[in-house]
Amino acid sequence: MSTTCVKRAFKYRFYPTDAQAAELSRTFGCVRKVYNLALAARTEAWTRQERINYNQSSAMLTAWKKIGELAFLNEVSSVPLQQTLRHLQTAFTNFFAKRAKYPRFKSKKKSRKSAEYTTSGFRFRAGELTLAKMAQPLDIVWSRPLPEGASPSTVTVSQDAAGRWFVSLRCEDPAVKPLAASESAVGIDVGLNHLLTLSTGEKIANPRHERKDRAALAQAQHRMAKKEQGSANRAKARRKVAKIYARIADRRRDHLHKLTTRLVRENQTLVIEDLTVRNMVKNRKLARAISDAAWSDFRNMLEYKAAWYGREVIAVDRFFPSSKLCSHCGTVQGKMPLNVRIWTCDCGTTHDRDVNAARNLLAAGLAVTVCGAGVRPQRSLPGGQSATKQKTPQREP
Repeated sequence: MSTTCVKRAFKYRFYPTDAQAAELSRTFGCVRKVYNLALAARTEAWTRQERINYNQSSAMLTAWKKIGELAFLNEVSSVPLQQTLRHLQTAFTNFFAKRAKYPRFKSKKKSRKSAEYTTSGFRFRAGELTLAKMAQPLDIVWSRPLPEGASPSTVTVSQDAAGRWFVSLRCEDPAVKPLAASESAVGIDVGLNHLLTLSTGEKIANPRHERKDRAALAQAQHRMAKKEQGSANRAKARRKVAKIYARIADRRRDHLHKLTTRLVRENQTLVIEDLTVRNMVKNRKLARAISDAAWSDFRNMLEYKAAWYGREVIAVDRFFPSSKLCSHCGTVQGKMPLNVRIWTCDCGTTHDRDVNAARNLLAAGLAVTVCGAGVRPQRSLPGGQSATKQKTPQREP
């Protein structure tokens, strides 16, 4: 049986020279310009009920470079410009397949600053990475080693709102292999008081990363608000705000990576609830806490790591009454407000609300596994709901 080697993105911070920073900033601007020009052309064609594909937009790029006011597009590497057209093609493919909304124009202030290089746009030798149009290699902080003999297929350079520079190298990682099969399974109930509650009874505390920096963040935002719009002082204050946000995001991401890796390594089957977080954050009272908990990020990490290591993630229907269903006798209780954390069933069993929910999720998920493989295997559950096995595609770390 042949196995396909997993491709991963290894992300590192680097410190460009002034010349490299200027070149990359020009490249980011050109990438954004080409993307917006191509999107405008395709949108105009769409109004005429016509479609423009990648080859046609690539021909447009060649013509744009010959226009006087767009001659600056010739000053940067053509590889990132072609790549942004491919990304736009992917965005339209997802739109036509009804997997995403219509593509939006890139903003100079709000959109992510990045440029992607394929093998023809960079040189990687002896642990040094040199991009096209640059004479010197990037000063990369190799915080972890690349796989032995790794040969990057693509390189993505980006700059975050805090002004930090990052480079992401996508390459095959032979170390990522399916783990030995196990009979262990776990139900996972996400929450706010506790980030996770497992069917084993274990509760994992919610670090509340945003709350720890809330005072510093509010102070930095207040100072930024007092600066004049468009001034250098406001830009400096904005970067200070961005640095606090970046620190919060880094800590949150690190914690979730460690947590999901542990769960995937310890369990063959992981059962979660299929929550619609984008709708839940519309609750103004809970939006901040839900966003800080990062349930969507947790699920994404769990799914792609499960795909890497040969594990299985099952998502139970969001309307399944996991909290109100007695895991001992199967009786469904009436209304149960969020402030009720411990309750006693008519059968005499006293439940911790979150542990009971996790156990019910596990039972529903295992029922899906017993049903056998299928697109949407089901079992009868209280309320006529179902549980669904998730087909987990491979993703970037």
